[in-house]
Amino acid sequence: MLPARGHSGKKSIIWAVRTSWETVGDGEFFCADCGGDRNYRRRTGRRRLTVLGVPLLKRGTEGPVVECAACQTHFGLDALDHPTTTRFSAMLRDAVHTVALAVLAAGGASSRTATAVAASALRAAGYDDCSEEQLGILAEALTADADPCGVALAIELHEALEPLAPHLAPAGRESILLQGARIALADGPYSPAEREVLTAVGGALALCDEDTVRLLAAAARTPS
Repeated sequence: MLPARGHSGKKSIIWAVRTSWETVGDGEFFCADCGGDRNYRRRTGRRRLTVLGVPLLKRGTEGPVVECAACQTHFGLDALDHPTTTRFSAMLRDAVHTVALAVLAAGGASSRTATAVAASALRAAGYDDCSEEQLGILAEALTADADPCGVALAIELHEALEPLAPHLAPAGRESILLQGARIALADGPYSPAEREVLTAVGGALALCDEDTVRLLAAAARTPS
């Protein structure tokens, strides 16, 4: 910018490069600066050289950016990859539900003890109306419909857990695996099918094989 002095002795701006922003979309996202869910505007900008406040020459473009409607901070488009608090809660509930059903379908569907532990975990996750009877019926249906190689079940686990894993701290990912382990152990030691499912859970949660084996062994040593 080139300043000049007016009659009052104060500096005035003769030229500057300014950005004119245009909104091309909107929605809700998690604002890292605000620390919560906020509305956003997706914006693109045009930079122009202005002389005495009059736009004259184009100087390229800016963005696109994500602008928080509350604090006006600009973020890259990757900010939209972070789930909102509401979406994150739903993803977490779905993950707990999928793991519980997978473990029950692997061997605990007929165990009242296992279904009781699973139902308790689901109620704690937000499924307030989950009953042991409903869960047992659903798990038995999955057992009857399960493909011999477990391909469909593995796909369900990965679809529910892989999108969630990057947004969970290691302790959170371990907690989901341990919940599944407690359901499997409710009616006795791990069966081969239960161990296979829990190993798949650990992989989908981006836990290394050594950590998965360690956590499952620690859960088996812990008195119920």
